Amino acid sequence: QEAKVEVFGKVYNIPRKQATYGDKGLEYTYSGVTRIACSWTPTLEYIRDSVTTATGQTFNFVLINRYKDGQDHMGEHRDDEKELDPSCPIASVSLGAARDFVFRHRDARGKHSSRQIEPVKLELTHGSLLLMNPPTNTYWYHSLPVRKKVLSPRINLTFRRIVLDSS
Repeated sequence: QEAKVEVFGKVYNIPRKQATYGDKGLEYTYSGVTRIACSWTPTLEYIRDSVTTATGQTFNFVLINRYKDGQDHMGEHRDDEKELDPSCPIASVSLGAARDFVFRHRDARGKHSSRQIEPVKLELTHGSLLLMNPPTNTYWYHSLPVRKKVLSPRINLTFRRIVLDSS
């Protein structure tokens, strides 16, 4: 599905396609857009269970991003939405084209940065699993920059734990 975000009250298309799956009734709101989880497919359950075995963590939601080539990208951000369980890591599974994934410390961003901390760049290859443990999303922004030489698609599955609203 075409993905959109809201920035300062204006809605924009984003340069990738997205889908969400998870336990019944879960929804996830980020950048002003709420996504309702579709039911798990057998393939996604298998991948989720494999990630649970590898990490020792349980996940109830997955956000899937499809990047058609190196022009599709994701800007610098933190996954710090209120629905996310702050004690649970985010597990990222990469399929397809290898892409650079860049972490930038929050104190080293922009013209008025308060510290000199070099960005950390990782190459996420086909089949790789990246685990962003807490408090990664407190201190580090992450992005998937444009890579014009990448001509093939990449699919990324980010497994999360959504906190159920108890009200």
